[in-house]
Amino acid sequence: MNYPVVKGAAYALVQATSMLLHQGSTQITERLKNEQSEHLKALPEHLRSFEEAVSYPPNQAYIGNITPDQLKEIAHPWYENPIAGASRDGKYGEIMPEDEFFGLMKMVDSFDLVILEEAFQAGVKEKLESHPVLKDIKEIKKLESTAHSADEIQKLVDEHDAQPLYFAGKLVGCVKKAHEFDEALSSEVMLGNLANKASAVLVLKQLLAKTDLKPEQVDYIIECSEEACGDMNQRGGGNFAKAIGEICGCINATGSDTRSFCAGPAHALVEAAALVQSGIYSNVVVLGGGCTAKLGMNSRDHVKKGMPALEDMIGAFAVHISENDGVNPVIRTDAIGRHRIGSGASPQAVMTAIVTDPLEKIGYKITDIDRYAPELQNPEITEPAGAGNVPMANFKMISALAVKRGDIEKADLMKVVDSFGMPGFAPTQGHIPSGVPFIGHARDMILEGKIERAMIIGKGSLFLGRLTNLFDGVSMIMEKNSGVVEVDTGFDQEQLRKMIAEAMREFAKSFRE
Repeated sequence: MNYPVVKGAAYALVQATSMLLHQGSTQITERLKNEQSEHLKALPEHLRSFEEAVSYPPNQAYIGNITPDQLKEIAHPWYENPIAGASRDGKYGEIMPEDEFFGLMKMVDSFDLVILEEAFQAGVKEKLESHPVLKDIKEIKKLESTAHSADEIQKLVDEHDAQPLYFAGKLVGCVKKAHEFDEALSSEVMLGNLANKASAVLVLKQLLAKTDLKPEQVDYIIECSEEACGDMNQRGGGNFAKAIGEICGCINATGSDTRSFCAGPAHALVEAAALVQSGIYSNVVVLGGGCTAKLGMNSRDHVKKGMPALEDMIGAFAVHISENDGVNPVIRTDAIGRHRIGSGASPQAVMTAIVTDPLEKIGYKITDIDRYAPELQNPEITEPAGAGNVPMANFKMISALAVKRGDIEKADLMKVVDSFGMPGFAPTQGHIPSGVPFIGHARDMILEGKIERAMIIGKGSLFLGRLTNLFDGVSMIMEKNSGVVEVDTGFDQEQLRKMIAEAMREFAKSFRE
C-alpha cells in the first residue's frame, strides 16, 4: 500500500508576558472579581525575561535544539537549570519576542484593527524587515502605514473597548473591535483570533523555509487550533486555514478548519493522510496557531509556590503530509486509533480504543512501538497546580495495558515506561501538546535509524463545550519507510466492473437470440 508520508514539521513559540497579564483568562476572571487581588499584585514579579524563556530547556526541546531524551537528563526544576548559550532559532522553528509578534499581528490584520504607537511601530518594522522568514511577506508594508500616538491609543482603550497591547510596561498598541454590537467580533475575540492567525503564519513560514515545500505547491491546509472565527450569525464559520495560507503565498491552496478540542490535530493529521492517499491532493499542511486565553492558566499556583509564571508561551506547529517518496516516515492509515462514541469514558477504555485496538488490527504488540507521544504537557507547569505529570500518567496506562495483554511482565512496567516514554515539553496550549510536538523529533529519529515506529496520540475533553459528556481520542502510527513506492498501473476497478457487466449482458443476450 502506498501510504502518505510526513515530509516535514515546524514549531514556533511566542513569549507573551503582557498578554498573560491582560488577556489570559485566569487574570481576566481575577480582575473581574477583585482588581486589587494579591495575585494580580504579585504576578508581575514572576514574569520571565525573553532570555530566560529562550534558555528554558522545554522550550529548546520544542523548537528542536535538544531532543526529549536530552531534556530528560537535565535536572529539575528546569527553570533553575537554563541552557547556556541557547538560541531563539531552532532546528524546527523559533521563539519570537512579544514586540515582534505585535508587529506580525498588524501585518496579518486584514481590517485595520491592530493599532501601534508610532515609535514602537518603527522599531518593530526595522526588526521584521530583517527577519529571515517574514521579511518577504508583502503585508510588511502595513508597518509603514499611519501609526498613532500613545494618547490616541489610550482613548481607544478607555472609550471604545479596544484591547490594550503592552510591552515593557508601556501601552504600545491596541486591538479594536470589528463591529459595534457583535460579540463574536469584539476586541477580545479579535485579539485572540489575530494572535492565533499570526502565530500560525509564523510557523507556516518556518515550515516553508526549513523544507523543500514551496508555497505554490500546497494544495490544502487544515487548521486545527481551538479558536473560532465568525460573526453573530455563525460564530464558528471559519476559515483560519485560507486566511493563513493567503498571507504565506499559498495561492493554489484551499483549506478548512477542524475542531475537536485537544484532539483536533490528530483528527487533522488523519484527514490529511486520507486526502493524500486517496489522490485528491498531493501536499497537505496541518497547522495550528496558539491561544491567548490559556496564557497564565495556572499562574496562581506558580506565584504561590514562588515559581516563574511558566505559561507565557503561545505555541504553534505545522506538519507537511505528502505522497510516498520512499524515504520519509509513512503514516499507517490501516491502523488509525479512534475513540468511538460507544467506547466508554474510563481512562482504560479510552487508551484501549486509541492504542491497543489499532495495534491489534495490524498484528503489533504495544512493545512494537518505540515511542508513544500522548499529551506532552510540561509537568513543571501542571504539577504545582495539582494536575500531576500528565505524560507519565499516559505512559503508565499504556504500560499497564501491555502487562494486561501479556506483552510485558508486571515487574518491567516502569522499565518499559522509561523506554517508550519521554518528558513533556510543550506549553499548556490545549491542542499544542497533544502528540504533535514529537512529530519533528520522531521523523528525525526514524530517518536516522534510531527508532522504527512512533505513535502520535491526541485526546480531547469534549465535555468542556457543554454539549456532550463524551471524551475523544485519535492516534496514528509513524513508521520507517520500506523504500518501496507502488507504481500506478492505471488499473481502474470501476472500469473493470463496467467491462464485466457489459460482457455479462452480451452473454445473456446471446442466449435470448
